[in-house]
Amino acid sequence: MATKKLRRAGLSQKLCDRLSRHQIITCRDFLCLSLLELMKVTGQSYWNVQKLLCKVSLACAPKMQTVTGPSGCGKTQFCLMMSVLATLPISMGGLDGAVIYIDTESAFGAERLVEIAEHRFPNYFGTEEKLFSMTRSIHLYRELTCDSVLKRIETLEEEIISKKVKLVIIDSVASVVRKEFDMKLQGNLMERSNFLAREASLLKYLAEEFSIPVILTNQITTRLSNGLDIQADLVSPADDLPLSEVSGTSGSKEREPGYVTAALGNTWSHSVNTRLILQYHDLHTRQVLVAKSPIAPFSAFFYTIENSGLVLQDGKDHPDASWEGSSPVLQAIRVRTNILKDGFPSSTAQTLELAQPI
Repeated sequence: MATKKLRRAGLSQKLCDRLSRHQIITCRDFLCLSLLELMKVTGQSYWNVQKLLCKVSLACAPKMQTVTGPSGCGKTQFCLMMSVLATLPISMGGLDGAVIYIDTESAFGAERLVEIAEHRFPNYFGTEEKLFSMTRSIHLYRELTCDSVLKRIETLEEEIISKKVKLVIIDSVASVVRKEFDMKLQGNLMERSNFLAREASLLKYLAEEFSIPVILTNQITTRLSNGLDIQADLVSPADDLPLSEVSGTSGSKEREPGYVTAALGNTWSHSVNTRLILQYHDLHTRQVLVAKSPIAPFSAFFYTIENSGLVLQDGKDHPDASWEGSSPVLQAIRVRTNILKDGFPSSTAQTLELAQPI
């Protein structure tokens, strides 16, 4: 994205021509200069150069991000909250545009969308007219097969222009893929990889061409030490899968080391620019990890789910919290079973352990 031409970053043609005479063509060329150098080549004041820096930085920032986590951590509510924010005017930190929301799990809740809007911005959404305007700006499509999802994405270009779309959401990208492609059948892995690559290519093109963010949600899988993956979301509820160990395969009663991580494997992991992981911290608090980002270090924040959506909490309230970065492909995800086992007496924890699927 840093190789994007400055003329596509929203700078005026006159300014682009002036910069090109100094061999400043791309966003990278521009961002590598100091403030004093930029003031000299642009002929503008310190404050105007600061605004230009923000504009160019936003233009070349990664636009495609995935949100991964077990059920109940708020992935869909995160998407609903982003949908509300995108419709807000720019003066309130919004994008002042429409949203395309592709729902593959029938999880979209209109009532929850309105609830988030009313509680998060009570002054702005104080009238039915404002709420109606917000809901009209969110275009919902339910696509339940891989073909229908791909066809919808292929038609988005014209819709983005005509409806002034500023945000695209797919919740979730893994749902239809994992239902249609059985990895036990020969040839399915290659077909799935080709589908994901095609999907990622189209979405990246839309994000870069129109400078709009694309948010995708992903599911989780349990990866064993022998390299096998258990499709956690399909075989059993994700919350019932332990993080540190899972049942052996092929009917074996032995426990085999494993961990819960993002689904869809390496192909998808390398297709997205940014990965956020939502996971459990305790019975009431969740944690969001910035597991992969070209512009931010590995970091973690605590949040709770309220009427207004996801609400960040002060990390000082969780002195026992610890985390460490790792490969975005291998990042382990904390699920609810571990929280329950930590919070109950040993006898209850043993019952939970015995209740795990074998």
